[in-house]
Amino acid sequence: MSENTTDSNSPKNFIAAIIEKDNETGKYDGRVATRFPPEPNGYLHIGHAKSICLNFGLAKDFGGTCNLRFDDTNPAKEEVEYVESIQEDVRWLGFDWEDRLHYSSDYFDDLYALAVQLIKNGKAYVDSLSAEETREYRGTLTEPGKDSPYRSRSVEENLTIFEGMKNGEFADGEHLLRAKIDMASPNMIMRDPALYRIRKVDHHRTGDKWCIYPMYDFTHCLSDSLEKITHSVCTLEFENNRPLYDWVLENLGVYRPQQIEFARLNLTYTVMSKRRLIQLVEDNQVSGWDDPRMPTISGMRRRGYSPAAIRNFCERIGVAKATNMVDFALLEFSVREDLNETSSRYMGVVNPLKVVIENYPEDKVEEFEFLNNPGNPDAGSRMVPFSKVLYIEREDYMEDAPKKFFRLSVGREVRLRYGYYITCTEAIKDENGEVVELRCTYDPATIGGWSKDGRKVKGTIHWVSVAHAKEVEVRLYEHLFTKENPMDNKDGSDFKDHINPDSLKVLPKCYVEPFLGKVEPGFRCQFERVGYFCVDKDSTAEKPVFNRTATLRDTWKRITKNQK
Repeated sequence: MSENTTDSNSPKNFIAAIIEKDNETGKYDGRVATRFPPEPNGYLHIGHAKSICLNFGLAKDFGGTCNLRFDDTNPAKEEVEYVESIQEDVRWLGFDWEDRLHYSSDYFDDLYALAVQLIKNGKAYVDSLSAEETREYRGTLTEPGKDSPYRSRSVEENLTIFEGMKNGEFADGEHLLRAKIDMASPNMIMRDPALYRIRKVDHHRTGDKWCIYPMYDFTHCLSDSLEKITHSVCTLEFENNRPLYDWVLENLGVYRPQQIEFARLNLTYTVMSKRRLIQLVEDNQVSGWDDPRMPTISGMRRRGYSPAAIRNFCERIGVAKATNMVDFALLEFSVREDLNETSSRYMGVVNPLKVVIENYPEDKVEEFEFLNNPGNPDAGSRMVPFSKVLYIEREDYMEDAPKKFFRLSVGREVRLRYGYYITCTEAIKDENGEVVELRCTYDPATIGGWSKDGRKVKGTIHWVSVAHAKEVEVRLYEHLFTKENPMDNKDGSDFKDHINPDSLKVLPKCYVEPFLGKVEPGFRCQFERVGYFCVDKDSTAEKPVFNRTATLRDTWKRITKNQK
């Protein structure tokens, strides 16, 4: 197995290999301390789940620790709601940071003091260029930048202005604290990057104590240092930032963790950018961050994905060094694999067609025993009522049925799941010619779904008793985007141009067996022969709502292939 497909628990994983080598050489005295450092400016998505599994997994594998730290340095975009949702998501995935919950804002006093130290060491200065002038002075990828005229300010002047910035004496954007590195560096990150900016916005934890806030690149490495992190694992987009990470730590002479980059998760038929996800929410393209079509962890939880399925998916895709695109079908496979083992089977009819068994006694009600999960004998069984009038799936009847159609048609016989053999004798149509009811007969000698005379039928269909069924709403989900890579804009399109108009289909009148009328939101199950479903948070006792978590097999590729 190549290192790009190895999971985080394997010694061949390239990050695990680095840690093993560090432990062999005694680096960090054999300690392993990682962290998951989200910015609380949105909900976590499946890409964050990969990072969570990796960081907490590495800590567990090497007997170390993993911190949860909020990099909360931009109060204009951060909210308590996001902080709470992130903690809920990490716990739901099955990970525990114990007493190691941290915030970058915990270190604001330390960070300010360290910035002052850089100024005193001649390694930072206050720049007063406008935003437009700063861009002009920065240069381009092919042309070096040029020094700001304020770069030669004295240490004393820089200290005075920086303190004035802290005390609120200047307007937003009037000054900027920058590192003094090299305006001609080929790495534009190193061209005197910003360390502090003025932002007169209240912080969700520190209130109005501060009106200057440290930049992410300055904060992140020092937070890692203060927490004595050993291996700072991040995604590839921070590879160019690593020289700045190391520069700050080296020039302050503080404890130095090691930054290691891995490829972020890119998933087909979705977007993984918080900025784009926020657009979808704010433009009402979805119902919210937890819309079941969203790639957010909360959306997947609401849709019915299990923590185990997501963890297994993250293990399968492994830890790569090179950017790649993962097929959404692999995530769905992981979901099906888990739900197949853990979900009980129930009968639900999403596209109902009434069946009247004409020779069945009018007032008779029987109960048949159903196994909750045929693959798991410990799952037990339940009794399901049976009566004269049933609902079956409309797809289980065909008027002009081909030879290999083994379900109902006039004159054809099928087996009812755990019930009797029935034969269709007549199809009743409405004024538009649509079949609205089937008339059938049953064979009492086939109780339990087996014929005493030994005859066999090839078709078995599911059903619910009309007199006992619970009416429910079913929501069927497909991919939110029709394009495999919505962010591919070579044709000049915007990612929202590829939103799938059929990504949600609501079926208001579906029917399930009685037990499913009493289950709570979050309950997962399989509708036999239909798919995996989860009770939605919108569900009520009067009208339960079921989200389709996944089909029983991958129909999306077949559908799109047929469309092409």
